[in-house]
Amino acid sequence: MSVFDFNDIIFTYHDKTTLDFAWSGKFQAPVENWMHLSRNLSNYELMVVTDGILYIANEQKKYAVSPGEYLLMPPTPKQYGYRESSCAFYWLHFESHSLEEKHDGATSHTLQIPPYGTLFSPDRVIILMKQLQDSARRYHNNSLNTALTLSILGEISCQMQNKSKEKQQNQLFNDITDFIQYYISEPLRMEEIARHYGYNAKYLSAFFKKQSGLSMKQYILQQKMEHAMAALTDTNRTISQIAYDVGFSDVHNFTNAFKKTAGMSPSKYRESFGKRLLLYR
Repeated sequence: MSVFDFNDIIFTYHDKTTLDFAWSGKFQAPVENWMHLSRNLSNYELMVVTDGILYIANEQKKYAVSPGEYLLMPPTPKQYGYRESSCAFYWLHFESHSLEEKHDGATSHTLQIPPYGTLFSPDRVIILMKQLQDSARRYHNNSLNTALTLSILGEISCQMQNKSKEKQQNQLFNDITDFIQYYISEPLRMEEIARHYGYNAKYLSAFFKKQSGLSMKQYILQQKMEHAMAALTDTNRTISQIAYDVGFSDVHNFTNAFKKTAGMSPSKYRESFGKRLLLYR
């Protein structure tokens, strides 16, 4: 789903909604021919795929969820896999109930999420889900876990709404951001990107800032650091390997850039948010 559609909402949160965290983790398929079990899903389940394709269905529809995409499935009498695959995904179960039968329209205080979509910045969601897992294992405080659950749903809602804005539909802007994501491991320069698309560097710089609110240099650094944060909490790669993966040839420069963005060193960040709950079934 590339455009946020208010006619296709699976979850709405507002001031008359109750929310309660259940549990969360990361799943890694143990074999190549794994298939999701068939079960009664008694609460909401959010799945954010990081590797492979998740083939999953309920009574209404079949989904094929690819890396960078999410699926939010409501309670259903039958949730089941319909095709074998090898995949990995973060998952989150939560309860939600509305205290009133009808809520009139969306406001700035309302979160609305379609059942399925492509995330504009999946690393931001994955980092939040890692923080939730760390909190659940470290503190066992359901109020904190519920607040973190709400922040994850809020991030997804805002990403999907922003994708529907006109500025995000500009093809050139989309092409540039896709280019940056594809070459995130390279030492990207704005002048090189301008030359690639055949534009004057000064013009393209002004255009990009108008579209995103950030300079291209700031945006590139932001994306590199988000990739690094996800890798620090989701892999066992060394800090020097992660620095190389996001285009830094000098680990000292990477560490300084990371500190300015995250407010702590890469090793401290990993120590703070690196406790995964990894399941194989």
